Amino acid sequence: MAASCPLPVTPDLPTLRAKLQGLLQFLRDALSISNAHTVDFYTESVWEELVNLPPETVLAALRKSASETEALPSETRPLVEAEWEAGMTDFPKIFCETSQKLVSVEAFALAAKYYSVQNLGICTPFEQLLVALRGNQTQRIGENQKAVEFMNMKKSHEVQAMSELISSIADYYGIKQVIDLGSGKGYLSSFLSLKYGLKVYGIDSSNTNTHGAEERNRKLKKHWKLCHAQSRLDVNGLALKMAKERKVQNKVKNKADTEEVFNNSPTNQEKMPTSAILPDFSGSVISNIRNQMETLHSQPHQEENLCFENSFSLINLLPINAVEPTSSQQIPNRETSEANKERRKMTSKSSESNIYSPLTSFITADSELHDIIKDLEDCLMVGLHTCGDLAPNTLRIFTSNSEIKGVCSVGCCYHLLSEEFENQHKERTQEKWGFPMCHYLKEEKWCCGRNARMSACLALERVAAGQGLPTESLFYRAVLQDIIKDCYGITKCDRHVGKIYSKCSSFLDYVRRSLKKLGLDESKLPEKIIMNYYEKYKPRMNELEAFNMLKVVLAPCIETLILLDRLCYLKEQEDIAWSALVKLFDPVKSPRCYAVIALKKQQ
Repeated sequence: MAASCPLPVTPDLPTLRAKLQGLLQFLRDALSISNAHTVDFYTESVWEELVNLPPETVLAALRKSASETEALPSETRPLVEAEWEAGMTDFPKIFCETSQKLVSVEAFALAAKYYSVQNLGICTPFEQLLVALRGNQTQRIGENQKAVEFMNMKKSHEVQAMSELISSIADYYGIKQVIDLGSGKGYLSSFLSLKYGLKVYGIDSSNTNTHGAEERNRKLKKHWKLCHAQSRLDVNGLALKMAKERKVQNKVKNKADTEEVFNNSPTNQEKMPTSAILPDFSGSVISNIRNQMETLHSQPHQEENLCFENSFSLINLLPINAVEPTSSQQIPNRETSEANKERRKMTSKSSESNIYSPLTSFITADSELHDIIKDLEDCLMVGLHTCGDLAPNTLRIFTSNSEIKGVCSVGCCYHLLSEEFENQHKERTQEKWGFPMCHYLKEEKWCCGRNARMSACLALERVAAGQGLPTESLFYRAVLQDIIKDCYGITKCDRHVGKIYSKCSSFLDYVRRSLKKLGLDESKLPEKIIMNYYEKYKPRMNELEAFNMLKVVLAPCIETLILLDRLCYLKEQEDIAWSALVKLFDPVKSPRCYAVIALKKQQ
């Protein structure tokens, strides 16, 4: 177990519930914007129903807000907190009290910005957590570790950051086993095993992913060995350089010994300083050797298997006192050889446990881990972008299994979450839902709605990529819906148009292709009628653009609600010692960048 510092202080449950109350107050009116479907934008007169402002005014205000700094100005934050947290008196200024229509874009944008995760004051800094977990220990492997070639830049960024945190938590508890739920292609699992020497079980519901992960892990191991083979060459090259310098030093030292006899003679009692006749041993070389030794001693067991021989040969080449003595330096050559053999045996046994095992299983909140993993022991449970209900189920499994000491979960695909209070008129048998999880939101019977969750997912990805929502394709689809309603008498259709827009040369081509895909007779519509609809709605295209920008601005608040729900659920559990939200990734590289982390009490 690592000698650790106290873990960072995080917001307690009452504080988080107060934040939730304020967020819900805002979303009660704002959520109608997120839940409006752009397909029905013109058929349902969405703009007239929800916004009491010209689209030009909305666009100008939102563009101005977006050009300002993302974080709330320090002088604005106390005012916002004072007004909103003490009665929410500002909300009538955002939405009309009688019609519930949006009347102030500026206040809307400020509220949405305030209720984003990064501005709400509920996150624990990643570096602060790492320092607390490691205590006085330094990182075991250089931070400039080259990204694995089998991952793209986004995945490499995610895997390296998350694996660094997981390994620190594993050291904190002194455990070696990790369970990676929704492991997919096995990037995180392989990296944890190869770089940090952890025994990882990667569980995925897809057989294709499991078999693919096995093959990918084989390639990663090959890549890893090549990297360390090069590392050994570098070490041996450094050792050769040291040997040459040592040879020169010995010659100079022999000369110095001879001269010392002369200098100690009665005729010459004054002795010259050693530095005058002995050249300084290269400080940079010693520094390099120290760094090399630290790296060799700090690597996981299987990496030691590749490199430990060099550590002994390197020590023998060092000048006296150049490196602090270790027990292995004081063993005679024969005993050292025996120690090396014994160490090889231990390393071999140890490396057998430092493996990645892909498993295929569909995980639910009630899954019994002992049936899936026969040698289950004290472990960590992790999930990198676990889809839909798997993220909340990961937290439930963590709280119900004593062997799982910590959890680190980064969710995604919010639109696939099951909601307990959505479509309540339908008969349902499900007992455990993806949302909500905490007592407060259950008591409120809160429901986000699929459209809100979907728009949040899409908007977060587009914003991270520096893009807005694709206005023209959404415009085409909204106008098409009006054509279908007027000309075919269909208000709801089970079939989907899909991604046709990119294949079409014009609006006319788009309508023709879409009608065919929907199984509707497109020959009954002459070109003139189709183009009349286009000309009718083209001047109102800016309404759709402005409305989509409102959705983009609101998207982080939906994510905040989902993450706060999960964090409050963890705070409600009695046996959890520490829990937090941590911004794990750069949101530009990875839009779903927040990890829900919890640790149980140490025994």
